[in-house]
Amino acid sequence: MTIETAKETTAPGSDRNEFDDDGKVKRTGTVWTASAHIITAVIGSGVLSLAWANAQLGWVAGPLVLSAFSLITWFMSTLLADCYRSPDPVTGKRNYTYMDVVRANLGGVKVKLCGIAQYGNLIGISIGYTITASISMVAVHKSNCFHKHGRHAKCSTSDTPFMLIFASFQILLSQIPNFHKLWFLSIIAAIMSFAYSSIGLGLSVAKIAEGDAGRTTLTGVTIGVDVSGSEKVWSTFQALGDISFAYAFSTVLVEIQDTLKSSPPENQIMKRATLIGVFTTTFFYLLCGILGYAAFGNRAPGNFLTGFGFFEPFWLVDVANICIAIHLIGAYQVFSQPLYQFVEKWARGRWPNKGFVTNEHAVRLPFNGSYAVNFFRLVWRTTYVIVMAVVAMIFPFFNDFVGLLGAFTFWPLTVYFPVEMYLAQQKIPRYSATWIWLKILSGVCLIVSICAAVASVQGLIKDVSTYKPFKSEN
Repeated sequence: MTIETAKETTAPGSDRNEFDDDGKVKRTGTVWTASAHIITAVIGSGVLSLAWANAQLGWVAGPLVLSAFSLITWFMSTLLADCYRSPDPVTGKRNYTYMDVVRANLGGVKVKLCGIAQYGNLIGISIGYTITASISMVAVHKSNCFHKHGRHAKCSTSDTPFMLIFASFQILLSQIPNFHKLWFLSIIAAIMSFAYSSIGLGLSVAKIAEGDAGRTTLTGVTIGVDVSGSEKVWSTFQALGDISFAYAFSTVLVEIQDTLKSSPPENQIMKRATLIGVFTTTFFYLLCGILGYAAFGNRAPGNFLTGFGFFEPFWLVDVANICIAIHLIGAYQVFSQPLYQFVEKWARGRWPNKGFVTNEHAVRLPFNGSYAVNFFRLVWRTTYVIVMAVVAMIFPFFNDFVGLLGAFTFWPLTVYFPVEMYLAQQKIPRYSATWIWLKILSGVCLIVSICAAVASVQGLIKDVSTYKPFKSEN
């Protein structure tokens, strides 16, 4: 049975209280739903590598770098929040996506560059989350095996079946039509984030209390003891990429802001949500990074919940890894929705009269009433999930992949575009004090991103040289 596509504009004679100023159905998001989306997006697989990152940087640089990335991310997010409407941040025209914001404030070739950076990053995150979720599911199998057969038993298993399981969930959940329908998934995912972060913290404290902590130093891994000089340089740069990835949510900030009620002004609510989201996650990040490093020392594993520094209680390790997998199921959708909607908007514009692309069909579900299915959405999103899973099976390298994603994303989307749009929107004079210090900050972040990208590529090349696709075991 075919039904009409949901109306997005005000119909004649309808109650205008049901619609926003742009004619779309009234948005219902609040500071708490936005905070949940942010926490879901921020506390991702990045938190799992922070103990390792601190081990590369040490007691001084580790917490300082993490705090610096937190402050930069929060500040740049406030600039980006003011660009949702233009030219005025409160009364201007809405911009529904990151690319729309760049188009309204900068225009030209920068719009295409933004699209390449944003959607390239979203594709990378989909691959990264598929890898991470499978590693966590493998860790549950290994935890039970070690408990049953001893810590030195051969408990390796292929991660390919678990990637297929994760992809199966994503194929189903990808049929959720848009960001506005994801609030329940984000809340569940945010709860899972706190759960596994708290378990990791508790296990770290227990390990320290038992007197089984590893050797730590002010400058992290020691040249000539833990690593060679070149390894120290590469791992330091890669740690910067891992930490920057831990704050990679700018790609979906505008889409999150577009879910908010129009009163109070969206930019004010988004700034509050960003403050709550970023600093809540930073608190957990500092605890996970510092206590994880204190527990494992300079030999901290790349993923502190699946690297098996923790063996017992095995059931608690299982719970933590199950929480990671559930969280990533939701986070995958938060990051994929902008890409889904970009392709579907393009397809509707390209083939406006094709029923396969535009028609919605009512499918009755038990206990859930009717659900609207679009055949193009079904085919395109299913294909996307399958392709991402196949790529993850070919290149299942956690730390190097995380570092590369962070390096690729952090400067253009978190720093460069927000700075350039703020300068343009506020008409900041060239070579004024504000212009100079924002340009310096952007330049420093660019250098950090380049160093992290080079180190991550070097690590990936090293991994690929000894790897056989589809035969990965963890």
